[in-house]
Amino acid sequence: MTRTTAQQSGCARVAAAAPPSGSTSPCLQRWVDEKQRGNSTARVACPQCNAEYLIVFPKLGPVVYVLDLADRFISKAGPFAAAGIMVGSIYWTAVTYGAVTVMQVVGHKEGLDVMERADPLFLLIGLPTIPVMLILGKMIRWEDYVLRLWRKYCNKLQILNSIFPGIGCPVPRIPAEASPLADHVSATRILCGALVFPTIATIVGKLMFSSVNSNLQRTILGGIAFVAIKGAFKVYFKQQQYQRQAHRKILDFPEPEEA
Repeated sequence: MTRTTAQQSGCARVAAAAPPSGSTSPCLQRWVDEKQRGNSTARVACPQCNAEYLIVFPKLGPVVYVLDLADRFISKAGPFAAAGIMVGSIYWTAVTYGAVTVMQVVGHKEGLDVMERADPLFLLIGLPTIPVMLILGKMIRWEDYVLRLWRKYCNKLQILNSIFPGIGCPVPRIPAEASPLADHVSATRILCGALVFPTIATIVGKLMFSSVNSNLQRTILGGIAFVAIKGAFKVYFKQQQYQRQAHRKILDFPEPEEA
């Protein structure tokens, strides 16, 4: 007996066991409910022959018919509306963040004057790019490139060894290093660090370059100083971790003492 014949005979047995025409088995009704999961428009097929069940509902009145059409339209349009609201919320959040950053970097009064004189279309396009550019800039890990050059030429730069003892010592092995974006913690650090950077640059600029009159120049100098100092400490810290991993030793398991 072929597979198709077996499936047809199986369906025939199901049909023979079904109630007379005009009524439906409660077991079959429950099985269709489990397949549709509350969606009355979902299609249900026979598991034996894959033939689709013909499901007929009682006729609806005009009011219920209109309400049913509205419910189907809302169900289909809901995900697109939610996505649009989410994108719009992110966009206007980026616009607000960009405006606050401009006032923070340039100065509150100067920033308001600049945005009032600017073209509205330019503001709607330019302000959201500020957080995007900060995040992209944060993803440029220039410290890793400096670290590679350091490890490559540290033996030739003896002055570095005198300033940072042990930083250029040869390693017995090359340890494995984790990817910078391997976990969600690194991604959140990049996001938070990028969005907080204008505030940090403003604070560092006021502390280190208070003699500069221009708020913009002072913030730029503060940002450059913060990136340089933070990068130097990060390079030194990662190199020390690299050296520590390279000189790692694994001891033998101690033998249990005899009683």
